[in-house]
Amino acid sequence: MGVKFDYYLVDEITAVGDTNFKRKSKETFKERLSASDVIMVSHSAGTLRDYCETGIVLEDGKLTYYDKLEDAITVHENNMKRH
Repeated sequence: MGVKFDYYLVDEITAVGDTNFKRKSKETFKERLSASDVIMVSHSAGTLRDYCETGIVLEDGKLTYYDKLEDAITVHENNMKRH
């Protein structure tokens, strides 16, 4: 994370690394987000809650935007139960 960006595109931020690496990465990323925005892909509702306020759900090739992250998480969880 040596380069600062206006936007970060992140896929499963906590998927790799040992505990110490994950802790340092999370601290650095939260610091960067004080001046940047993020587009994040994750199956971890907890991770999304840590970083996001709104959400988008992809279903059957269609993106649906939700003003409230919890609404997006609920829709995603219901979709996962059906599939």
